[in-house]
Amino acid sequence: MQTFAFNHIALSVKDVNQSIAFYKEVFQLKEIKNTASTSKTRWLQLTQSIQLHLIPRPNAEIKTNKAVHFALATTDFNAFVNHLETLNIKYSDWKDSPNKDYIRDDGIKQIYFQDPNGYWIEVNNDV
Repeated sequence: MQTFAFNHIALSVKDVNQSIAFYKEVFQLKEIKNTASTSKTRWLQLTQSIQLHLIPRPNAEIKTNKAVHFALATTDFNAFVNHLETLNIKYSDWKDSPNKDYIRDDGIKQIYFQDPNGYWIEVNNDV
């Protein structure tokens, strides 16, 4: 049987510069070279081997819902929540209670918020 490793997530975005700025500010991600092409798609480094690709699609209709999201884990959950509050980024628990985290049955804390294109992001402390 083959084995697989997660490589990247790609998101269609209306304004790639705005999205790059958001992900750099919120997650302190480093932009890296798009080695695949000379397109206007821009890449950010999540980990040594995982990337976030932001593909400009200014005329695309982007439909989202909270069930379709990606999740990032952090060792300092409370500091990250404080960082969001400093940036005036609204967050909620799964049930949409504003400025509230949720503790899952397995004890993991999580919050949800949206990027400038409406994509849902979960941040949790599952590390």
